[in-house]
Amino acid sequence: MDAPRSDCDVLVIGGGQAGLSAAYFLQRFSLGDRYQLLDHAPGPGGAWQFRWPTLTLDGTNHVHDLPEYGLVEALGHDSGVVAAASAVPEYFGKYEKRFGLRVHRPVDVTAVSYAGDGFAARLGDGTTVTTRTIINATGTWERPFVPHVPGIADFRGRQLHTRDYLGPGEFAGQRVLVVGAGISAVQLLIEIARRAKDVQTFWCSRTRPVFDPQPFDPEKGRAAVARVEDRVRAGLPPTSVVSVTGLALTPTIAAAMDDGILEWRPMFTRITENGVCWDCGLDGPGTTTLDVDVIFWNTGFRSAIDHLAPLRLRGPGGGITMTGRLATTVAADERVQLIGYGPSASTIGANRAGREAARNVAELLKGSA
Repeated sequence: MDAPRSDCDVLVIGGGQAGLSAAYFLQRFSLGDRYQLLDHAPGPGGAWQFRWPTLTLDGTNHVHDLPEYGLVEALGHDSGVVAAASAVPEYFGKYEKRFGLRVHRPVDVTAVSYAGDGFAARLGDGTTVTTRTIINATGTWERPFVPHVPGIADFRGRQLHTRDYLGPGEFAGQRVLVVGAGISAVQLLIEIARRAKDVQTFWCSRTRPVFDPQPFDPEKGRAAVARVEDRVRAGLPPTSVVSVTGLALTPTIAAAMDDGILEWRPMFTRITENGVCWDCGLDGPGTTTLDVDVIFWNTGFRSAIDHLAPLRLRGPGGGITMTGRLATTVAADERVQLIGYGPSASTIGANRAGREAARNVAELLKGSA
């Protein structure tokens, strides 16, 4: 793909599922020659291309099909044992070609500011793209979150985050503490415990996970999205959709419980040189301690929107107040659409959000050349 044009009517930032969905619908709304999509990744696939090698399609929360061209149709199979880091990028790449989406990569957008009656997006190479409207679809993968715990800098062992994980083999013979209450924490804890040689695993989190024996269905998905949507409409920082659905009690998880792998502990209060402790303070080391070689943070991600900071969109609540039918419109400036944010941060709502954002900018641009 050639270099980005210096000016456009719609700038889509981010080439994951939400960004591709928005680009598809922009073309459907007759804006195919008026938008461009900038993606910082080296190739198609969004964050999926960076996932750990052992994550298979059947180990994900579900990869929802993009509009009008499904994953099975694109790949020619429905094998769930295929690595997600290869299958999803292949699918997204074929999708881009099938619909002729205007994607430029790798292109880094470092800052977006107001310029005249529109916006100026500063790129990593020092050039600028001006635009009348923005659809931001940068997701969360670039903003791993690790909570601040006293003593975190004192630990002499290894600390890593979900996005750094390469596979269970790297933990052979070690004592590993997995921190987190989400699906990644549970899946990777089980994988390490089952597959790493001579490993000892431990698990803790701020809240005790709730395992739901009932299958995850569309009704639960809609309810979860609605709860996250309520937060962003109130200007509060979004939580993930997965965080409000609970964890499905799958046969794999049930077996891990039976085998003693999922023995949960509450969150520790301090990190020491050799591990963690629960009742230690400034006056002493405490009596409840755990020595480990590795602290593995599976503590989620935050929205990757630092490049929008010059627009000053955040409100007093710490989040960005959203409005519109599907809460994709920034209340402070309707020319800015955020997708892959809040209720559309998972694949459950990405397609609907992409369509809504495209429709909204099409309405704003109606009647202009």
